[in-house]
Amino acid sequence: MKIVILDGSAANPGDISWGRLEELGEVIAYDYTAKEELIERMQGAECAITNKTVFDSEVFDRLPDLKYIGVLATGYNVIDLQAARDHGVTVTNVPEYATFATAQMTMALLLELTNLVGLHTASVMEGEWCRSRQFCYFKAPLTELAGKTFHIIGLGKIGRRVARIASSFGMTVTATPHDKSLIGTVADENGTSIRCLDLEEGIKNADVISLHCPLTDETREIINTKTLAGFKRGALLINCARGPVVDEKAIREALDSGLLGGYGTDVVCVEPMLGTNPLLGAPNCVITPHIAWTPVETRIRLIDAAADNLEAFLNGNPINKVN
Repeated sequence: MKIVILDGSAANPGDISWGRLEELGEVIAYDYTAKEELIERMQGAECAITNKTVFDSEVFDRLPDLKYIGVLATGYNVIDLQAARDHGVTVTNVPEYATFATAQMTMALLLELTNLVGLHTASVMEGEWCRSRQFCYFKAPLTELAGKTFHIIGLGKIGRRVARIASSFGMTVTATPHDKSLIGTVADENGTSIRCLDLEEGIKNADVISLHCPLTDETREIINTKTLAGFKRGALLINCARGPVVDEKAIREALDSGLLGGYGTDVVCVEPMLGTNPLLGAPNCVITPHIAWTPVETRIRLIDAAADNLEAFLNGNPINKVN
């Protein structure tokens, strides 16, 4: 089997191995594939491994040998699933591989907003501590998390993991779950009590709101001018879900006005980020370039899972099939 990895440098810039996939066939790995390069590179190949390279209906029409697409991610919106079905192409994804890493990044963004580590490190490196008469100084007030309320929007595996960490900081955890039948109940995550509330009730008393919902028609721009108006003034917002679950223009306006005390995000609406993005230069805003999933251990787990998916397909028993 000819296996073409189309945008491999995102998951593997050269620091880990494609070995598990290489055991299953002839692997050709490209760092990045532009739209106009896709058809030529996939000629004669039965298997594509992709992260963000788009497979639309036109692509399927032009690739008669294609039998399998393995998505190196949990999300698979880059694939036209109906066209894949029509052409008999199996599509798989890798669910839950980045639960721990994404929860970790969520707290990293929060702690940067509350403890201002980057700001103070830059100050020290510029010699400000050396010039200080006092043994310590702070450039802006820090925030203690114990006793505050942490509200999670989306209570899947990642949301529940984040709940446990927030609880260990001494925070009260509430959530708006995707499953509306849970609203009004108290969920339990290994001893962590999570009171489930509707969105309006959940955000109004929260000191921190953290997004962990999938991107759907229902959740697109779930944080907008109207919902921001229901926030406690000075609340912090964290987004390790998807960029379009917030209205970025509304976020910028809320940061500028002080309604929103800070925004920490690993994702934006258009990636790579556009130079016109309203969050560029925003006050109290921490942005990382979609790296929550990229710890070495997490990427090794991802590639191993993708190999498991392909091996199962070759054995006639596909797993993690999304179409």
